[in-house]
Amino acid sequence: MSFLKVEDLYLYYRTRMGTLQAVDGVSFSMKKAESLALIGESGCGKSSLAKCLMRLLPRNVELFKGHIYLDGLDLMELNDEEFRKTIRWQRISMVPQAALNSLNPVVKVGEQVAEPLLIHKSVDKKEALEKVRELFSLVGIPQAFMDRYPFELSGGMRQRVIIAMALIMNPEIVILDEPTSALDVLIQASIMNMLKRIKRESNLTFILITHDVSISSELADKVAVMYGGQIVELNDAESFYKSPLHPYSQKLMASVPSLREDKQPEYIPGAPVSLINPPKGCRFADRCPFRIEECSEEPPLVSLKDGNYVRCWLYAR
Repeated sequence: MSFLKVEDLYLYYRTRMGTLQAVDGVSFSMKKAESLALIGESGCGKSSLAKCLMRLLPRNVELFKGHIYLDGLDLMELNDEEFRKTIRWQRISMVPQAALNSLNPVVKVGEQVAEPLLIHKSVDKKEALEKVRELFSLVGIPQAFMDRYPFELSGGMRQRVIIAMALIMNPEIVILDEPTSALDVLIQASIMNMLKRIKRESNLTFILITHDVSISSELADKVAVMYGGQIVELNDAESFYKSPLHPYSQKLMASVPSLREDKQPEYIPGAPVSLINPPKGCRFADRCPFRIEECSEEPPLVSLKDGNYVRCWLYAR
């Protein structure tokens, strides 16, 4: 049985240029303690999908509909107050991009991490700070850093603080939105090793959002490839990294430099599709080297095993 199941999810924004179709009919499912890597180019709708799951929506939402089932409960049937009190941060938490922007510059980081416990659980401050010490040890932050302000920490340490904040309420699902962006390679490796250790030692379900294919391979059990507001391939990680199915997925993998083969990285010709006025039919068709006549029509979902699928006419044939 699926622990998290998303069905026909839509999120459209109102803009001066027209309606922006950020999330357009997305469906996927995950088992408990599974890790899903959501990859794709910038602007394809990955972060908007995370906002749907957390219900952190801007004011210019034009359409928000679909179903999000968490352990059988349809979260879309909850009103905003019920969702805030029972789901957000308690069962689903998130590590946003730009750690420094997520921290209050005039409050010590230990107090900021403890704040959700004080507000939502009415925990005594001493007990809350003790929980923070345990979490700081888990994510590799010296306890002395609890009394420091965000500007006194490095980028990597601030990222670890945000991860600790996401874990403080013992959620079941943690969404990681570009958790290693703007960090150097060594710090990226350190953060990913820490996340892999947490995954081994806990029963957490992770959704890793990234445009870095190599980073996604570190944590993923399944991979969802997003293009033009849609998931075009959902596959097991082992199958995906060996032989991606969708032409866009193949191009993404071909763009990653290889240490074991003497070949030049490839690039994807053309520009990403506009989400304000996307073309009819396959949204990748204009950039696809395998385009066929049927691509002028909306491609069907071709089912694979275990609820995985690929959205492509080449496999429908």
